[in-house]
Amino acid sequence: MTDLYERIISQRQGLERIFSSIPGFRGYAEMNARREADRMLREHVVHLLKLQMTRLVNVEKKLMSTGGLASVGKTRSAKTQFQIFIDKVNTAAPGYSGFYAAEKIGPEELERIYAFDAALIEYVDKFKTAIDGLGEVILTEGDVDSKIGELESLAQEAVSAFDMRENVLREIY
Repeated sequence: MTDLYERIISQRQGLERIFSSIPGFRGYAEMNARREADRMLREHVVHLLKLQMTRLVNVEKKLMSTGGLASVGKTRSAKTQFQIFIDKVNTAAPGYSGFYAAEKIGPEELERIYAFDAALIEYVDKFKTAIDGLGEVILTEGDVDSKIGELESLAQEAVSAFDMRENVLREIY
């Protein structure tokens, strides 16, 4: 069984060598790897964002149980903006496409795309912090509406940032 495995692996490496000799194929394979990495990153970020949405729903329940019914309408608006961001990240087309796209993406373009990808991960932390802050204000009976406003503004900013990422990708292609 091990010999068969080694033979298959060595054939695969041989096939990769053949493909790498075909003009343009190496760039195509690299582009596919970047597309897969983009998909995996966005799936991971969506998972983390959904966890934060669950936390927000729990904080909202805490708000309702402490008599903050007047503020629940405002949390609904913040949740809607947050869900729009999650949906945009979840349904975006892969960031790298087309057979010749590998020739168009240089180090500067990749750096710009990676900066936006890093921002996606940073937004997960920003949402966590904002939701933590809202939860603390509910417990201390502070200015809940202000914290909800901050959360909604953050969600709107995240949507705008993701739209900028989409524009950068359109510029490249």
